[in-house]
Amino acid sequence: MSQTGICYIVGGGDFDASRFFPGEEDYIIAADSGLVYIEEAGYSPNLIVGDFDSLGYRPKYKNLICHPAEKDDTDLALAAAAALDKGYDTLYLFGVSGGRLDHTLANLQLITNLAQKGIEVYCFCPDCTITAVTQSTLCFTEDYSGIISVFAAADKAEEVTLQGLKYSLENAVLKGNRALGVSNEFIGVPASISVGEGVLWIVWQDVTGCKLPNRMRIGDEIS
Repeated sequence: MSQTGICYIVGGGDFDASRFFPGEEDYIIAADSGLVYIEEAGYSPNLIVGDFDSLGYRPKYKNLICHPAEKDDTDLALAAAAALDKGYDTLYLFGVSGGRLDHTLANLQLITNLAQKGIEVYCFCPDCTITAVTQSTLCFTEDYSGIISVFAAADKAEEVTLQGLKYSLENAVLKGNRALGVSNEFIGVPASISVGEGVLWIVWQDVTGCKLPNRMRIGDEIS
């Protein structure tokens, strides 16, 4: 059963609290040492997941899932799986970058997998926001400014259209071995990014006073 709130998941990477405002209807999951950030922000997690090698101790919380250190998934991926099991289809991820590069790459693979399952997911990093989309259009208001880049998350992303940005594309194919979509720019008008088949990573300099972009599945747009 789908939940109406947002699931906030906090990992142990670099934490940016500028978008960390969970409401009463939302759910908070700590992935291992992400617990420290949550507590420092003045919240208590609804669930803690991990092997707790990074945290260094087993937290004294009732709602805790302890995994062995030798496992196939990262703590953040296990936390995301727990969120899906509880019916959440919108995930806000924090603490996903910085530190070990291999973990950052693992998190990019994670959001690719989530996008393929139809999950709306955002990664809030200190220097940018990242999302993964497929068969969807992402619409930004004219209030956004700064750099925005798009990348094919795998072999290729098809039917890619960029409108309202400094550099436009129309029904293009982006390939995973060429950074054609890097370093585009907002220009003070409404902008949209669409992708058909394949998964597109979208990375932009967040403007925290702006509402997050509106996301529409292709075919659901209002004509």
